[in-house]
Amino acid sequence: MIQSDAPLGVAMIGVGMVAGTHALAIRDATPPVRLVGVLARSADRAARFAQDASATLGAPVDVFPDLDAVAADPRVDAVVIVTPPDARLELVRPLARAGKPVLLEKPVGRTLAEAEEVVALCRAEGVPLGVVFQHRMRAASLAAAKLVAGGALGALGLVEISVPWWRAQSYYDEPGRGTYARDGGGVLISQAIHTIDLALALAGPVTEVTAMTATTRFHDMEAEDVAVAGLRFVGGAAGWLAATTASYPGGSESIALHFDAASLRLAEGVLDVAWRDGTRERHGAAATTGGGADPMAFTHDWHRSILEDFAAALREGRPPAVTGSDALAAHRLIDAITRSARDGRSVNLIEESRGS
Repeated sequence: MIQSDAPLGVAMIGVGMVAGTHALAIRDATPPVRLVGVLARSADRAARFAQDASATLGAPVDVFPDLDAVAADPRVDAVVIVTPPDARLELVRPLARAGKPVLLEKPVGRTLAEAEEVVALCRAEGVPLGVVFQHRMRAASLAAAKLVAGGALGALGLVEISVPWWRAQSYYDEPGRGTYARDGGGVLISQAIHTIDLALALAGPVTEVTAMTATTRFHDMEAEDVAVAGLRFVGGAAGWLAATTASYPGGSESIALHFDAASLRLAEGVLDVAWRDGTRERHGAAATTGGGADPMAFTHDWHRSILEDFAAALREGRPPAVTGSDALAAHRLIDAITRSARDGRSVNLIEESRGS
């Protein structure tokens, strides 16, 4: 637990595409959060980002020479990691041993086993681990979670999960993007994981998966750019997932949950509730989510909410909104989809958990 009333001091590791979004989240966070410094594989890129961030934040941002300097700096109360997935373990291990809480951009690891190792490492060291699944922080998502928890919806019968996104080939021309070595896969772990996490948080665990994946003619990449899966949920609900980055020009992801008493549909930052008695509700406000050609076409407000919650969790001694353990549910489903498609068979997660 962090006792000080002073601004939470954070270091950021990684200065890639989403780092600017985190800088804006830090700028607008309440209570204040201070970006102490940044670390990146390229010292030149780190220096340029630190200069820009200093102007954005109105305070100097240092460049750390190495990871040991981050771990040893008493000004650093927590570390935000926004690197590609291939750097997770090598970064988290020394930080956890130094007692630095970690807020980690998705995914937790390239594979389920790697993600489980990261979570176990932080648990063993007693270090808080939060994950940036910012879609949970939308007003519409919070309203949906409240409705589901309230019990008035009745039993869940059907779940529809859709991620019809588009990425141009130039997106995958960046070295390592869409590869197993750097990213751990394609559309499932890099894009759809946000929607998968939110769907599972609302619908509960998946017990059985039958899936196929493919790489379409529209992309030259190693991993999949389309995945389709039939799903069976705890409690007996059926459903499906369809995710792609080959659906030009790209649309908003959506989740539809059909209960006995009402159907909930989350799309474009809005929750529509259709009660079976004819009553309708709407929560949230329309917002872009980066499903088209510009992957950064979304607000930083949800990242700010994740950061503010993480800072409050450290001060209050409670778990953050999305813990590392919470994030493993999405990783387990992605792993099951991948194996089902590869092996041409259904994967029963309940039987596997009993076997382990």
